[in-house]
Amino acid sequence: MGVIKTALEIALEKTEKVKSDKSSVSQYEARQKGVRIANAFLSGGIDIADELKKTSAQDRESAKQGIFDVLVSQIALPVGKDGLEKLEKLGKGLSAVIKSGEFSAMYKQLLQICNQYTDESENYENMIQQQYAPNLRKKEEELSRRLGREVRIDPLQDPEYIAFYNQHMGALKGNYEPVVQQAREEAKRMFAGN
Repeated sequence: MGVIKTALEIALEKTEKVKSDKSSVSQYEARQKGVRIANAFLSGGIDIADELKKTSAQDRESAKQGIFDVLVSQIALPVGKDGLEKLEKLGKGLSAVIKSGEFSAMYKQLLQICNQYTDESENYENMIQQQYAPNLRKKEEELSRRLGREVRIDPLQDPEYIAFYNQHMGALKGNYEPVVQQAREEAKRMFAGN
């Protein structure tokens, strides 16, 4: 007759062969430290290069990976001038983990293209407002006539305006988004070869 084992005995037998890999735990912790460094950098508190100098040599590469993962995921088309400033800051942070003149040149080009995008998006917004203005006036006149008092409509409250705006701005973004995606991919390639 067979021996009946308790659940604890079975679990202990199964986990007996599993050993803790201290180096992978250490790498994970170093990567998480890199994530914290990147987030602190983005919030304006620290210098990445200084923090990496404080990191032990064995953990430095994993910390760089954590920093890189956070920063590269933030590369996106800017929204206004604040977005451009954030993009510039991302470039400085990425330069701390990608030591390459090729990266600096590529990122400088990306900044120029994104600056062009913000200028063009401002022009698009003005053109959209001008093109839609006659429709908006007609709606305001119609509502004013119905209600017997003057009515002003906020374009951002008009679903037709929003759809018109999104259609045209989406087309503009569609022209620039591949450039941003390519920059992310190039940064990943350069980081891997670093």
